[in-house]
Amino acid sequence: MKPLATDELADIVHGRLVGIPPKSPVRVTGFATDQREVKPGDLFIAIEGAKVDGHEFAAKAIANGAAAVLAERPVDGPHLLVERVTEALALFGNHFRDRFSGPVIGITGSAGKTTSKEFLSGAISPLGPILKTQGNRNTEYTAPLLWAELQSDTAAVVVEMAMRGPGQIAHLASFSRPTIGLITNIGWSHLSEVGSRLGIAKAKCELIDALPNRGIAILPADDEFFQVMAGHAGERQIYTFGWSNECDCRLVSAQPLGWESTEITGFFADIPWRAEIQTLGRHIASNVAAAICGAAALGLAPQEAADGLSDVELPPMRMQVLERNGVKVLLDAYNASPASMAGAIETFATLPCEGKRFAILGQMNELGDESARAHRELASLVQSMHLDSVATFGPLWREYGLQEPVESIAELRKLFADLEPGDAILIKGSRSLELEKVLE
Repeated sequence: MKPLATDELADIVHGRLVGIPPKSPVRVTGFATDQREVKPGDLFIAIEGAKVDGHEFAAKAIANGAAAVLAERPVDGPHLLVERVTEALALFGNHFRDRFSGPVIGITGSAGKTTSKEFLSGAISPLGPILKTQGNRNTEYTAPLLWAELQSDTAAVVVEMAMRGPGQIAHLASFSRPTIGLITNIGWSHLSEVGSRLGIAKAKCELIDALPNRGIAILPADDEFFQVMAGHAGERQIYTFGWSNECDCRLVSAQPLGWESTEITGFFADIPWRAEIQTLGRHIASNVAAAICGAAALGLAPQEAADGLSDVELPPMRMQVLERNGVKVLLDAYNASPASMAGAIETFATLPCEGKRFAILGQMNELGDESARAHRELASLVQSMHLDSVATFGPLWREYGLQEPVESIAELRKLFADLEPGDAILIKGSRSLELEKVLE
């Protein structure tokens, strides 16, 4: 971002400068929400969370080089005092969003948000420079900061939106103001907070509700809540994607090309397209189809969009292929839902393997009343895959699963210490389990 003087920033966020003389403003060159990640010139955003209060780390942030702190109450050191940090950040996002007149694509969904964001950014890259959400900065505290990165030649903006409960997507959309809205699917994530999958669908549809009358909704036709989503679209144009014949972007096949890539074919209307992506998984194909829908909505030809996917690299721990001492590792430990668990297991079972196949399966969190059914169905799927050995991790498996779970990461390491060259292992589970530590 371009450096921003604290007095100008105070005007934008309706804040009051404390410990910063108005005639001697400090220049802010970046942002940080964790005092351990502060770089010189950053504005440290003090977030009061359920377990940790960022205000208590303000002094450390300043000592680490922060130019100032954005705070809701007085802290030690120079700071911008605001009534609510989330409202101040929304004002910040709105300020820069006002400067952009091009297309803005908002993305939400229970799974595949980040993957779809990366594919969509690649698919529309022929339009010019694309601004997109970095990493998982998709919350009310981090999403507004994206807009400070706008450049004069930005062709389009792709915004990922996270949801933990009702009203959160509406808040993110209030300053992002999407012109196109993509919902990847309606799954089970945050079911315990929302209460039902219908509640999840309605919360996700806040993105569609926020679209202008001439906006475009991109929706998963195969999803059981499609009609709910389409109802929120109203008279707006709808593009659909999926495996059914009625989809605007219809998938035909998804075949792994060894451990390196996947060939995906389909049609947009009657126009065939072929994409080769540098990741694995039949379940990933829906994210590709969604991306091609988004590109078509912006006037790109299907194959032109598909060609833009060949160099897309997904963030770590999403169907990531590694190798350790001749052992192939499929690491998909960023998150876990029933659909992504099944997709990872089914993909793993079809990959070439000279030796034995092993799997470490972590429990699936935040499924509420669906947890028992989801774990039992997954256990049944695992038993049908004929894997050589499976270890489960997390207490939910004890109640619902196919066997007694392993108690610790250290024990998991011991179980798989004797893997030999030619063997393969799948590591899949919810983020909070940190199953990637098995590889350390």
